[in-house]
Amino acid sequence: MANFSHPLSVFFGKVNVKIREMSLLADARADLLCYLVATAAATYALTSDCRVDHVVISCRSWLSRNRLSLPWLDRVRLGQLALQIARRNLRGVGIALKQAEVQGLFTGDMKLNPASTVVQRMLQVCRHALKDYRLA
Repeated sequence: MANFSHPLSVFFGKVNVKIREMSLLADARADLLCYLVATAAATYALTSDCRVDHVVISCRSWLSRNRLSLPWLDRVRLGQLALQIARRNLRGVGIALKQAEVQGLFTGDMKLNPASTVVQRMLQVCRHALKDYRLA
């Protein structure tokens, strides 16, 4: 049997960290999608560009922080959906993020700010989108 060191051991040392498969956790999937949408929308508000690499990094970061895993193809599809929502759907529901509002989306440790009404509305959009969108 090969000696395997889990990538999260860098963050958590040799502690036995349980990584949960996320495929059935609807709330976690909606939270991740909302985080990706908020990241993409914030990037667009600051740079006038939605960058795929920021979505990829944000997805990895969120999954690691929450000790969850998601198959790579689901991550790709969720990232694509996040970019679509950030580019098209937010304006349709009256969310036009301005530079001054970006900081309010996140807490000091870069988690979504649940007190933000913009985040609350984004989460509603994401939950609705996931009902209509099949990832697997």
